[in-house]
Amino acid sequence: MRQLRRVAPVVLTLVISLFSSSCGLLVRSRTILRHGKPVIQGQVQNLLSATKASLNERLANLYNPINSFQATVDMTPSVGSVYKGQIKEIKDVRAFVLFRKLADIRIIGQTPVVRTRAFDMVSNGSTFQLFISTKNLFVEGDNNAPTTSKNSLENLRPDAFLSSMMIRPAGPDETILLMDQTDEEKAEYALLFLKKGPSGELVASRSVMFDRLDLSITRQLVFDAEGGIISDTRYAKWQVFDRLAFPAHIDINRPEDGYGVAMDVMQMQMNKTITDDQFILARPEGSQLQVIGADGSVTRPTATGQPK
Repeated sequence: MRQLRRVAPVVLTLVISLFSSSCGLLVRSRTILRHGKPVIQGQVQNLLSATKASLNERLANLYNPINSFQATVDMTPSVGSVYKGQIKEIKDVRAFVLFRKLADIRIIGQTPVVRTRAFDMVSNGSTFQLFISTKNLFVEGDNNAPTTSKNSLENLRPDAFLSSMMIRPAGPDETILLMDQTDEEKAEYALLFLKKGPSGELVASRSVMFDRLDLSITRQLVFDAEGGIISDTRYAKWQVFDRLAFPAHIDINRPEDGYGVAMDVMQMQMNKTITDDQFILARPEGSQLQVIGADGSVTRPTATGQPK
């Protein structure tokens, strides 16, 4: 049996050679794609290898050094999703993003051309406020308040930006698994994060993809309890800002909420001092107040604080 095993590869090679020379229709070359381009024939690809521990450490090395940042971005909001069969984009929106650990974030969006304030959203990690100037509407509620408005802009939530822009390593309540998803069209690892469900079973909470050509992060998926996709974020153009790596292109899609936001970083300052007052959003006088409850209920208090 040992002798047969040694001979088998030689026999297989001879058979393939025989068929390829005598009957070319039985053998064909299959194109391998990397980054959407065919691999040049004969070119050796040095795919990098990694373990789940080393990839999680890579996440930690990217996440931990960033304590704050101030970014100016070109933003392209979109309404719709691939599930609804149509996506409409709004071009040329300028935005300013402030972030401070652990979870303070503020995003100010400006209208195209005239650059007046279109929206202003701030969060301390548990509650948020959102002012939409075109509707003179001031929205506030818990960060995890359900998105129930027919107007997608009113469904903006700070965590949609925060969880996409700051990719966390595994937490103490997460178990990680490594999957090699290398095939003819891509060479990547997927790091799958699992959490305990209500009945103690492990369920997938998110997945982070790494390009095996350089181990850069290319995508992050966040799942709901049923395995549906809450957030699908793609990353490109990783650059170094103030000696810290960060993706200069971030494309966030929220298929369940029906909107997305693509951001291209124009300027970025890392770990500069950001004060408490920069995360205060005062309700403009005369604006309509809308309070979103944890159950998705919406109330519109009057000036005396009583719901309408």
